Amino acid sequence: MDSSFFLTIVIAAICFFVILRKFRSEQENKEINSPSLSPPSSLSYKWKHDVFPSFRGVDVRRDFLSHIQKEFQRKGITPFIDNEIKRGESIGPELIHAIRGSKIAIILLSRNYASSKWCLDELVEIMKCREELGQSVMVIFYKVDPYDVKTLAGEFGKVFSKTCAGNTKEDIKRWRQALGKVATIAGYHSSNWDNEAAMIERLAIDVSNELISSAPSSDFDGFVGMKAHLENIEPFLRLDSDEVKMIGICGPSGIGKSTIARFIFSKYSHEFELSVFMENIKRRYPRPCYDEYSMKLQLQKEFLSQIMNQEDIKIHHLGVAKDSRIIITTQDKRLLNAHGINHIYEVGYSPEEEALQIFCMYAFGQMSPYDGFENLAWEVTKLSGKLPLGLRVMGSYFRGMSKHEWEKELPRLRTRLDGKIESILKFSYDALREEDKDLVLCIAWFINNEWIEKVEEHLPKNFVEVSQGLHVLAEKSLMSISFGYIWMHNLVARLGRKIVRKESIHEPGHVLVDVGETCQVLNNGTMTTHQVFLEICPQNQQEYLLSACSGQRHCERFPPSTLQIPSLVISTYKSL
Repeated sequence: MDSSFFLTIVIAAICFFVILRKFRSEQENKEINSPSLSPPSSLSYKWKHDVFPSFRGVDVRRDFLSHIQKEFQRKGITPFIDNEIKRGESIGPELIHAIRGSKIAIILLSRNYASSKWCLDELVEIMKCREELGQSVMVIFYKVDPYDVKTLAGEFGKVFSKTCAGNTKEDIKRWRQALGKVATIAGYHSSNWDNEAAMIERLAIDVSNELISSAPSSDFDGFVGMKAHLENIEPFLRLDSDEVKMIGICGPSGIGKSTIARFIFSKYSHEFELSVFMENIKRRYPRPCYDEYSMKLQLQKEFLSQIMNQEDIKIHHLGVAKDSRIIITTQDKRLLNAHGINHIYEVGYSPEEEALQIFCMYAFGQMSPYDGFENLAWEVTKLSGKLPLGLRVMGSYFRGMSKHEWEKELPRLRTRLDGKIESILKFSYDALREEDKDLVLCIAWFINNEWIEKVEEHLPKNFVEVSQGLHVLAEKSLMSISFGYIWMHNLVARLGRKIVRKESIHEPGHVLVDVGETCQVLNNGTMTTHQVFLEICPQNQQEYLLSACSGQRHCERFPPSTLQIPSLVISTYKSL
C-alpha cells in the first residue's frame, strides 16, 4: 500500500478506523505473559461468574491461591468458590455448570495437579468450553515446566502415570489431549518471575482487562437502523480473508457515517489483536497545510502510537502497517474513486418509519410515540426531514414537553422549518438561553474537539456554570462528549460560525478560523491588520503566521495557552 496515498486520503476523511490482523499470526507462535484471545462467540454468551480457578489444593491453596484471591477481591473480581461442593470420583453437574458459567478459567498447573482425577476432568471440561463457548483460558505454570506438561515427562509425568493406573483408556486419552492443548497456551511461568506478588498483580490486571473488554456493549442499543447498515457493509469486510481491505462509507454530513463506523468498530474490533479508531482527522489536520510532509509524519506517529499503545514512537519517514481493514468515512465519493477504493457503502436518507423511530428515541426514549402523540410525532418528523442529525435535535427539543406544549409549538415549526438541516438547527439554537447560545458559538469557533477538563478550566472566566451549559447542549443534541472530548457536529459548528459572521457584518472586525485564510488577509494590499491573536494557536503555526505578518505594525504575540487547538487563529482587521 502506498503510504503517501494512505495519508492523503485520511486527511480528507472525517474519521477512519483500522483493525490490524498482521500481528495475530506472528504472536500465536510466541510465548508471552498474557492471556489467550477469546473466540468471538464469547461476547454473546451469558456468563454467571468472572473466574473459575482449577487447582490442586495441596500445592497452592494455603499460600499462592490465597494471595491470588486476595488480589482479585481488591480489584472486584469474583471467582467461583467450591468450598461447599463435596468431591467424589468425578465432577458433578454443579461444578460443570460453574465451569460453563465462568467468563475466564484459570488453570494452576502445579506438581501434583495431575494426581487428581477431579482436576483432570475439570481441565477436560474447560478446554471443551474454550472451543465451544469462547471461554478465555489463562494458564499458570507454577513450579512446573510447560514441556513436562505437554510431553508428560519429569515429575509431572510420573504423577500423571500413577493417576492413570486403573482408569479406562477413554479417560486417559481425554486427559492427555487436554494436557497437550493447555501446555501450548501462552501463560505465566513462575520460574520467570523473581517476585510472586508481581506475577499475581499482572495476572489480576490481565483478568480485569479481559472482563472489561468482553463486557457486552449497550452503546448502540438505542440507535435505529444499525443492523441494516451492518448487513450491507459486512460483505465488503471479508473477515475470513487476510488481504488488505479498504472500505469507504460515503454520504452527506449528518447522515450518520461516523456512527456507523463506530458501530462496526464496536462489533468487530475484539476479533483482532490490534485495533484503533481515529476520528476528526479533518479538523485536527486541516488542509491546505503549510508543511504537509510534517503533518503526514505526525498523523502516522499518532496512528502507530495508538495501535501499539506506545507514546515514544519515533517516525523518520512515511510508511504504514500492512494486512489491515481500513474504513474511511467521507462526504466526497470522488475521493474514494480517485484512489481505487471500489468497496463503497453509500448511506442513504432514513425511510419514513425509520425516521420516526429516530425522532421518537430522542423525544420519548422509545421507538414509538406515547399514546395520543402519534399524529404530532409524525408531523414533526416530516417537518424535520430525514437526516438523522436533524431528527435527533428536534426530538431532543420536544423531550419532556406536554401535549399542550407540542400543540403550541407546531404553528411556529410549520412556518420556520423547511426540512433543511440549517432551519432545524437554527430553531433549536434560538430556543436556548442567551448564555447557552454564546457557549454554542464559543465551541463552534474555538473549542470543538477539545478536552472537556481544559474547557471547564478556562471558560469560567467568561461563562457562569460551564458544566451545566455543556450538559444542556448535550441534552439538546447540539454537541456531545465522547472519550473526554467535546464534539460538535460540523453542521452545528458551521451554523455557529455563520451566526457570528452575520452578527458582525456591521462591526469593524471579522473573525478568521483558518491559517491559510488569515495569511491571505495579511498579504492582501487592500487591508491592514489591526491585530492578530495567536494565543491559542500551536507553536509551529504561531511562528509561521508571525513571519507572514512581519512588518505589520500592530502584530503582537501572546503567550500560548493550554488550549492547543490546531489551526485556530482569531484575527480582526479593518479596511483601508
